[in-house]
Amino acid sequence: MNRGRDRMRELRWLAAGAAIGVPALALVVVAVVSVPATVAAGLGLVMFGAVMWSARQLATVQRRRAAAVLDRQIPDPYAALPADLPARFRVALRDPGTWRDLAWLPCQFFVGLAGLVLPVALWLGGIECLIAPGLRVLLPEPTGFDPAVLELTGRSGPWTWALVPAGVGLAAIAYRLPRYLIRAQAWLAAALLGPTSAAGLAARVDRLTATRAATVDASATELRRIERDLHDGAQARLVALAMHLGVAEDVIDADPTGAKALLAEARAGAGAALTELRDLVRGIHPPVLADRGLAAAVEALALSSPVPVELDLRLDRRLAAPVESAAYFATAEALTNAIRHGGGGRVRVCLVDAATVLRVVVRDDGRGGADPSLGTGLLGIRRRLSAFDGRLRISSPPGGPTVLDMELPCAF
Repeated sequence: MNRGRDRMRELRWLAAGAAIGVPALALVVVAVVSVPATVAAGLGLVMFGAVMWSARQLATVQRRRAAAVLDRQIPDPYAALPADLPARFRVALRDPGTWRDLAWLPCQFFVGLAGLVLPVALWLGGIECLIAPGLRVLLPEPTGFDPAVLELTGRSGPWTWALVPAGVGLAAIAYRLPRYLIRAQAWLAAALLGPTSAAGLAARVDRLTATRAATVDASATELRRIERDLHDGAQARLVALAMHLGVAEDVIDADPTGAKALLAEARAGAGAALTELRDLVRGIHPPVLADRGLAAAVEALALSSPVPVELDLRLDRRLAAPVESAAYFATAEALTNAIRHGGGGRVRVCLVDAATVLRVVVRDDGRGGADPSLGTGLLGIRRRLSAFDGRLRISSPPGGPTVLDMELPCAF
């Protein structure tokens, strides 16, 4: 029963592809007509602009269909369009993605039509081959026909029964063929409607440039924070410590009791300064992370958490120090967000080393509704991961749960 539904779903998918091909062919005809009209009058520009816009809409639909089949994203290949309408038309006209859309239109018509007709024709041919021997037995042979003609039409001759295995073969091919035709259409759409290698490289360069700028800004912000913490915290306490020691040195002979009190205050200040320095160092790079690795550092985070944290750590090796540092601080930020804003009673952290990718999943059973645009925590995680060409996926429906799925590329 499930297989029958799968076959019907595949045929509906192919029918949708053929349906997309019908307006695609119409757009090709309009485009061909609008080219000479463009030279003759301005109406041709309007027609061609409508063709370009409609082709983009159809291509967007087919990209989504192909992405669902291939289980990977197919980004738009188009250049950014300005607000001014004439400039928008000129940019779209010079965009290679526009002409690739126009090249895809006739291909989709023929491929979509063939994808629907071919399985149906094979099914009908297989059924005809299977029922031909039965018709030979049940129906009388017509009179007045040449025997050779009856042989060719299957109404006479023992070889008619040889059609049975041929029919079985055609039916088997028709049964398996739709899924391959669907993937072939998806590959065609990915090849023609996706960005070219040059466009992909240019987009990657732009993305890395933006990522580098964001990383530089984040580093400068972090340095300013460290400088501020040192100036307002440990440095101020050390200055007070020096002052207490100086005063105690001056009055130790005249007022030993007061000097002892000043020394006690100095010792307390030294302990507080040491604690602040340790916290500062831990915020820059935790010693447990450097000494014992990512798993131990995440375990230390879980132990210091005010809510129960369930750990699933599948790490069999030490990763590169920058990768471990990014994963640690991203996990720490995710835990902080879950505790401060999630309102849940339990958090689950999963770290999996998949050879080329380190995957970190943080899930809490809180109220949900996490939105990167509403705060800096999720944006900081995304910025930290983007420096390594990593990615962050957020699932946080209202009412929860919130799931942060992070991936960091790492060499084997």
